[in-house]
Amino acid sequence: MIVTDIFDKGGIIVWILAAYAFIALTILFERMIRFTFMGKPGKNFENLLLDSFQLGQPEQVIKDINGPEARVLQGILSAWNEGIHDLNRVAMRLGSLELVSMEKGFRTLSFLGNTAPLLGLLGTIIGMIKAFMVIEQAGGQVDAQALAGGIWEAMLTTGVGLAVAIPVLLLLHLLESAADKRAHSMRNFASLILEHLPHIECSDKESSDAVHHRDGVVHAV
Repeated sequence: MIVTDIFDKGGIIVWILAAYAFIALTILFERMIRFTFMGKPGKNFENLLLDSFQLGQPEQVIKDINGPEARVLQGILSAWNEGIHDLNRVAMRLGSLELVSMEKGFRTLSFLGNTAPLLGLLGTIIGMIKAFMVIEQAGGQVDAQALAGGIWEAMLTTGVGLAVAIPVLLLLHLLESAADKRAHSMRNFASLILEHLPHIECSDKESSDAVHHRDGVVHAV
């Protein structure tokens, strides 16, 4: 079976699933490029940061790195220099913003991956209904080969839906794992710098306030 046959036999449902695939691939390609070139601290950055506090020059070390960790640390230092005491709140806000930026498009990918099989199943059900309507009109006297052909054509959309959904959800899981690792990295470095900067701790209630994430809470910092 060639590609043109799939579109011809699958009808409008296959065309919609093809649009799903195009949108998902566009988002995945953009996100993968972003994660690849986002920049991250080196393996010895933590030791360098600790040494910089002893020298009283953490800004010099932080300005030499790129990525979300750098922006969170730079924001915390900037707030501290401005005399802001609630640095925990600043760290939570900056971490949440960075995580939201990293997860851009994730909800769309989740929607596409989860609805593609359902859309394929809808196409199959419609095809089966048409096949049984033909059987009814023929009074039950239908050629078995023709009936088999109608059934596999109906099943085609389910196959296409699964073919779109499986790689999309797999790659989405990989991207979510990468975002979670960077969130952990942001928390780690933010906690490290907060331990070495004098500031007023916020109350337990304030520090536990929810910041929205895809599952309810952003574990940013």
